[in-house]
Amino acid sequence: MVDIVVPSVGESISEVQISKWLKKEGDWVAAGTDLVELETEKASVQVSAPEDGILVKILKKDEEFASVGDVIASFQAAAKGAAGQPATGQPAGVPPTATPIANTVSTPANTASQPAAHVMPSAQRMLDDNNVPAANVPATGPGGRLLKEDVSRYVAAAANAVGSTIASAGVAVSAATTAAAKSVAATISPPAQPTTSHATTAIVEQGSANRAEEVKPMSMIRRTIATRLVQAQHTAALLTTFNEVDMQPVMSLRKKYQEAFLEKHGVKLGFMSFFAKASCEALKRYPSVNAEIRGSNVVYRKYFDIGIAIGGGKGLVVPVLRNVEKMGFAEIERTIGEYASRAMVNKLMPEDLEGGTFTISNGGIYGSLLSTPIVNPPQSGILGLHSIQERPIALNGEV
Repeated sequence: MVDIVVPSVGESISEVQISKWLKKEGDWVAAGTDLVELETEKASVQVSAPEDGILVKILKKDEEFASVGDVIASFQAAAKGAAGQPATGQPAGVPPTATPIANTVSTPANTASQPAAHVMPSAQRMLDDNNVPAANVPATGPGGRLLKEDVSRYVAAAANAVGSTIASAGVAVSAATTAAAKSVAATISPPAQPTTSHATTAIVEQGSANRAEEVKPMSMIRRTIATRLVQAQHTAALLTTFNEVDMQPVMSLRKKYQEAFLEKHGVKLGFMSFFAKASCEALKRYPSVNAEIRGSNVVYRKYFDIGIAIGGGKGLVVPVLRNVEKMGFAEIERTIGEYASRAMVNKLMPEDLEGGTFTISNGGIYGSLLSTPIVNPPQSGILGLHSIQERPIALNGEV
């Protein structure tokens, strides 16, 4: 048995959130296949199967939190088509004198009669819980596999038979039989689990359904966004200035070359590449905006790594274009498109978000006319773009 643990995903990251399990308990998984998606304060990472085998037990559910090094699942190495078969034994809660359910009822007539060749882990746990030998349960899975559904169906039929016997004979039920019956009931209708503090969704009704409240854990990315925004406001002397730019020349240029650009490069010519290249030229003229303060020193960067703010699947992320001064328009548009696609499915890596020297944020896609974007520390500035609108202006003394 192999423990699946939370890997180290960065020097400053000590906690992650289980974003989504990509495989279920009992699934056979090939080596290198992603098992679970973890969300960190910067991006999402995937944990893969160490070798061919079966995901036996999931210890941390979706949206729960875990620390680096915590065990989140158990994994059993196995060849394809095989299933781990843990040793069976008497359940801890049932006295040795309890009558096994398997002895109280014959095989249901409407189930397959094929004996079990392989017992799936989830089925084995249910067998153990109900003190039922695997050989007594007909297997209906492919290749003679005994599935959890097979055991559940058998136990339900056994419970019905036990209930009928007790009702017709009117005999006293021993403590052992009561324990077995409770076990059957638990299988058919599991007891409600207590709500955990920060890893589950809770709906609290106060007075009426119209005043319901839903409590959900904040994702790691949103927690980080909140922390960084507050940090910037507390540590930076923020100043915002607004300017208008005539976009007609750029719009005319895009319209003229759009088809040829798309045919040659396989990507559309957008506005962001114009602003990225324009930002590089502006930062060359005003290097202090491409600088950062380190202690009592000012560090002037001779390269331009520009972050592009993108609304991702779980919040705003800022992947970084490296050395924009060396990139062409097509490369900029292609890279932004790749980042946007990965952001929507939370596939950005931590290194994609680190080391920017300047940021561009486009609020215009949300219809915003003006805004005050907050500087991303330790950067010195951020450019906010907004809606492009047609309106009359005064030019050379005329409208």
